[in-house]
Amino acid sequence: MLQILTGLNRLASLGRRLRDAAACLLMGALALSMAFLLAPEAWAASPAATTAASAASATTSGPVSAASIPPHLPFYIARKANRTVFVLGTLHAAMPSDYPANLPFRPAILDALKRSTLLAFEISPDDLVVSQNDVTRYGVCDTPCLPKQLPAELWKRLQWRLRDNPEALTEIQKMRPWLAALLIETYDSLASGLQTEYGTEAQLENIAAKDPIIGLETLSDQMRAFTGLNYAEQWEMLAQDLSQTPQQNAADMRQLHALWRDGDADRLAAWSAARSQRLAQSPELSNALDEKILFRRNRHFARRIAQLALPERPLFVAVGVLHLGGPRGVLAKLRENGFTVQPG
Repeated sequence: MLQILTGLNRLASLGRRLRDAAACLLMGALALSMAFLLAPEAWAASPAATTAASAASATTSGPVSAASIPPHLPFYIARKANRTVFVLGTLHAAMPSDYPANLPFRPAILDALKRSTLLAFEISPDDLVVSQNDVTRYGVCDTPCLPKQLPAELWKRLQWRLRDNPEALTEIQKMRPWLAALLIETYDSLASGLQTEYGTEAQLENIAAKDPIIGLETLSDQMRAFTGLNYAEQWEMLAQDLSQTPQQNAADMRQLHALWRDGDADRLAAWSAARSQRLAQSPELSNALDEKILFRRNRHFARRIAQLALPERPLFVAVGVLHLGGPRGVLAKLRENGFTVQPG
């Protein structure tokens, strides 16, 4: 679930690292079925710094080797009268090879970014930095509260999952169930090999000359999607995380990465819906999670985009790819708002 920006401090204390990772997770938090997306840098080996910034001035003309061709990526153009919105579906952790040094994005995306007068992410990078302490305030307890807030059987399953990592188990006991679920998803995702430094938003920041970058929602808005879950919904969230092995979750993440590179938002949405259905412990609770964490926010994103789309002032929006496709995705909601939407 969630978008990572580079530049966060690497802290020695695991407990503090976990909390910082949780703040990152909330950036771009997706539906339950998407929460495995991120691998916070605090839990992963540090990769080399990205080189996409140097590519901003690279020319896009002339022959390009196959290894240097950027992936297609889900990219769409929405138009309504004299209003234009460019919509890019993002992944919050990816590979260095997803952004070739000579051409980090395909020319149509770079041209749209250059033409746009405003750049919007799910959350403004400034808001993310300022609001990180809110994660601790709403997601972390002073004492080990998690064992008391989980059914005994679910707590035993969580203990078993972390049996080889006692330090992580000690810290996760101080988290609310929803935050524990995000961290378990993140912990399991590390084996996929994706790196948060290569999340799409971070790469866009490196090459975009748009300041400030605005948010479609605030971190507080996003947190309410999780803090508003009742205990049964939080238990469902965690139970789904524990229904697969770490290796299975990592395999899912690699499949998501491949689909993202192919660039079909509707295909991605169908894949995500099938995964959500497969992992659901309670279909009713799983549907409630999707509504609160995904679909409700999709509707908000579409309304906010429509408000920001001004005449003759193109808008570039970068939003988590699993928000885009399907009958309840952002693209469908923009169509309902009178926009025509076509692949870019």
